[in-house]
Amino acid sequence: MSPDPKCTAIANALKNSGLSYAQLASQVGVTEQRVIDICTGNAKPTDVEFSSLGKALGLTDVPHTGTHATT
Repeated sequence: MSPDPKCTAIANALKNSGLSYAQLASQVGVTEQRVIDICTGNAKPTDVEFSSLGKALGLTDVPHTGTHATT
């Protein structure tokens, strides 16, 4: 199973931001491991998590419904 493209946007934005997992986690109030799990596709973010992560990374146009397709 590969990560959902919408959540891959978080990983790509993080990479481009220069922030570490820990720094992003601190900004949004989740654990570093939670951010790692979301960015690697091992966990599905809640809508609130996705919005918080996206806002911290400057993402404004990535829709997210909280559901992810698996193939």
